Amino acid sequence: MKANLHPVYHQITVTCSCGASFTTGSTKDSITTDICSKCHPFFTGEQRFVDKVGRVQRYQAKLASATGKKKKKDRKASTGPQTLSELRASQAK
Repeated sequence: MKANLHPVYHQITVTCSCGASFTTGSTKDSITTDICSKCHPFFTGEQRFVDKVGRVQRYQAKLASATGKKKKKDRKASTGPQTLSELRASQAK
């Protein structure tokens, strides 16, 4: 095997923004996370909504506009030539 090919593997402490920490192995020197199993709503059972301003309103407006039926195109009401002779006459002009 080649020497100095693999990265150095460290035992590090991962720290969450809530203050919780745990030990794991990584090639990085340290890891800081925003959310962990101690503070994540799925694991804690708390219900929190993280909403950017206007996202829900934009979704509701999009949903409301999509509920209307679209009109089908009327293929019979075309403005072009209807027969082969009309087509030839329009190309001759």
